[in-house]
Amino acid sequence: MEKMMKRKELRSEKTSPPTIRHHHDFDAERDAKKLHKACKGMGTDEKVIIEVLANRSSEQRQEIKKKFKTMYGKDLHSVLKGELSGNFEKTALALLDRPCEYDARELRNAMKGAGTNESLLIQILCTRANSQIRNIKESYKRLFDRDLESDVKSETSGYFRKILLSLLQADRDEGLDVNKDLAGQDAKKLYEAGEGRWGTDESEFNVVLATRNYMQLRATFAAYEILHGKNIEDAIKSETSGDLKKAYLTIVQCTKDCQGYFAKKLYKAMKGAGTDEATLIRILVTRAEIDLETIKQRYQELYKKSLADTIKSDTSGDFCKLLLALLH
Repeated sequence: MEKMMKRKELRSEKTSPPTIRHHHDFDAERDAKKLHKACKGMGTDEKVIIEVLANRSSEQRQEIKKKFKTMYGKDLHSVLKGELSGNFEKTALALLDRPCEYDARELRNAMKGAGTNESLLIQILCTRANSQIRNIKESYKRLFDRDLESDVKSETSGYFRKILLSLLQADRDEGLDVNKDLAGQDAKKLYEAGEGRWGTDESEFNVVLATRNYMQLRATFAAYEILHGKNIEDAIKSETSGDLKKAYLTIVQCTKDCQGYFAKKLYKAMKGAGTDEATLIRILVTRAEIDLETIKQRYQELYKKSLADTIKSDTSGDFCKLLLALLH
């Protein structure tokens, strides 16, 4: 019975539905013509831009970009940049990138110039699967002719740097098997590395959190709670601080409830005065083809309000319309 439940749980995880799929009646040439017409002459037809960009998969948008350049000798990215503005422009341009390219640009922005946006590094690197991380590294190299690992190394320090570098190896076991004995051993190691000693041995945490598969980690966290009567989050909060604490907690939250993690981020981005538009754009654009449908459901469960309604009350104009189109 327990095995069946596990399988069911896994199946539902594996099939967290996206909100954007391949458009079945796709014609890159027709879309390129539509976008060209929408940007030609006086005024811009934002409605057409939203209709095309929010209803095509990332792969299909790449084809439209290529076709647009072939037909008009112009770069679609530059044309839209010239026609649009504000957050609407940012979202439209984000959709023209592959998600891995968009992540690469976000990481570059987080590290260039004075100061580093550690929260952004955490939000991307602690939540992506191996293949996504490999694609981000490759895109980063291609777009900026720089090495992502070297940049992270020079912009961060201490154990925070170490956990990010561990994650950048994209070496997490992605199987679904759970080894109960290993879960018990890892739980013991985490306890001995943290609460069970003076100071914290972060290297033990890094190994476990960066390399075990998610089902295995769940078993480890459950074993930790049974052995020590305290959940792993509380242990992390009492044993670590700053960016390292945030990174560890992000990995734990994503392990336990990945869609819940993003639902909470979206809520936080719109709570109170002011809206964190960058986070809204990042989550909706990068999760639309992965699990945005489930993120919407988790948002509704957690806050008793639909994500669409919250976005409507927090954003406006074409920016709002494009975000809502990504949700459907």
